Amino acid sequence: MSGAHAPLGLRHRSHVARPCRAELNSGCVPQTGRSHRLNAHRTHWEESNQLQGPPPPPRSFLLPAGIQEPRLLRAEAMPRELTQNRTQKIWVPAKDDKPAPRRAGAPHFANPPTVIVMVGLPARGKTYMSKKLTRYLNWIGMPTKVFNVGEYRREAVKNYSSYDFFKPDNECAFKIRQQCALAALRDVKSYLKDEGGQVAVFDATNTTRERRDMILQFGNENDFKIFFIESVCNDPSVIASNIMEVKVSCPDYRDCNTTDAVLDFQRRIDCYKTSYQPLDPDQYDRDLSFIQVIDVGRRFLVNQILDHIQSKIVYYLMNIHVQPRTIYLCRHGESTDNLEGRLGGDAGLSPRGRQFSSALAGFVEEQKPTDLKVWTSQLCCSIQTAEHLRVPYEQWKALNEIDAGMCEEMTYDEIKEKFPEEFALRDEDKYYYRYPAGESYQDLVQRVEPVIMDLERQANVLVICHQAVMRCLLAYFLDKSAEEMPYLKCPLHTVLKLTPVAYGCKVESISLNVEAVNTHRDRPEEMRKGPGSLLRRNSVTPLTSPESNIKKPRIDDLDEAPIQELPPSVASLALCSSSPLPLGLTGQNLRRNSSGLRDVPQPCL
Repeated sequence: MSGAHAPLGLRHRSHVARPCRAELNSGCVPQTGRSHRLNAHRTHWEESNQLQGPPPPPRSFLLPAGIQEPRLLRAEAMPRELTQNRTQKIWVPAKDDKPAPRRAGAPHFANPPTVIVMVGLPARGKTYMSKKLTRYLNWIGMPTKVFNVGEYRREAVKNYSSYDFFKPDNECAFKIRQQCALAALRDVKSYLKDEGGQVAVFDATNTTRERRDMILQFGNENDFKIFFIESVCNDPSVIASNIMEVKVSCPDYRDCNTTDAVLDFQRRIDCYKTSYQPLDPDQYDRDLSFIQVIDVGRRFLVNQILDHIQSKIVYYLMNIHVQPRTIYLCRHGESTDNLEGRLGGDAGLSPRGRQFSSALAGFVEEQKPTDLKVWTSQLCCSIQTAEHLRVPYEQWKALNEIDAGMCEEMTYDEIKEKFPEEFALRDEDKYYYRYPAGESYQDLVQRVEPVIMDLERQANVLVICHQAVMRCLLAYFLDKSAEEMPYLKCPLHTVLKLTPVAYGCKVESISLNVEAVNTHRDRPEEMRKGPGSLLRRNSVTPLTSPESNIKKPRIDDLDEAPIQELPPSVASLALCSSSPLPLGLTGQNLRRNSSGLRDVPQPCL
């Protein structure tokens, strides 16, 4: 595989074709091999047409009587001209014969939005998977948000009393739960249609066919793809552990002792069991897209995967696990290039860098992690740091530092002097900015995605990498935005100890007390004043993200229709009253057709 055609994560810097610095300094935009061939072909085409002149008109010829002469069809409008975006170095259509805006912003998606629907009894890990999957999809650039119906219910009912609220014969409570689900679906619609979302996770039990058929109808009416994730677990120890770790500490049991809380929640599960209808891959649900996660990942059943997003979801869910483990992230020891403030390069360790390597070996011995795996990049300073550990290590090319292209081995002052426009462009949009003939943080996220997948499969791992790479990994575990990622502080000679917890990740910063230069560059002050336009995170992870960004559930008056703006084709359902309420998202008398709906008499919970 040649360097020019190798995937981004496998391509070595020495194989990347780069224009000379004089060409960049003259203002010419560096072009890829494909762009160069396209322009060469275009020049040849223009020269050929200038030499040959316009093509001669077609000759007349006689046609039999009754047959008309064929007409030459001409396109009404020519394709738009392309211009190369200066920030991302990609070709984009010009608008109204004017160059496209310099700031590319978030990516655009052509496929219909996806609604991920969680299915399963309480305490089966649905919310854990919802939050973890949302964090991953946001990290790879897919705007995703969780809509947890339990939060809507707690907003509507401030004081939870007992499991009686979830009894099937409690009609008034059933009405509240139903309208909370409808309010959540209303916000799903708003998020996907009006707020730029691409994936919404509808986190609820959804244990009956009627509820799921209602959601299918909702997706059909709004042109959303529906993908179900069912968590099936019958292991009493796993369920008991989940109740103790997560459910007992939830707001429902804030003023309740542990024993009473566990007993009440177990009875709540029993209320759902009476009407639970699992997904049926052989008959009723054979045409739906879904994955069944059985016994916390021991087995999987995958049905009707229809697109790239669904395949990525399945691949991700098949790699995560819930076993306790620790991930250690650190940069290599200080290099000679760090001392000179140079970007990239492949320099060796400085004397203080070698001192840190010895200190790191002592730190690992003190931690005593079992079966520790050590990963490094393929660059000299990272490998030299691992050599002091005197343990086997694995080299990852994907962990190499971000490729600065034409700016490799230059200082920031040199870049600002020689390439002032590129320097300003990077300050303006550091996540999407791509170095000429190099990479952007967006490229780097795609390159290190296989590392994240393998990290999710492993137990205890120490990753010795570089500043930009460490920022990308840290942004994944801490659910940081694209705007925050390039400015995360990852100092030299400091180890970050990550411990995954229920719905987030606990972080400890441990300095090994070896001095080093400060390579962190803060966001320019003028960039801080403007509104952030790069935010693509919509999930909230406890312990890591401020909760001020949580969108509060919108619960309307429970005597009124909560989603009146939705299509009226779904029949209304009577709740707590003898007359039907005009709910736009209910599931009575639904018949399965090409959209996958049919009659189901059971009430949803």
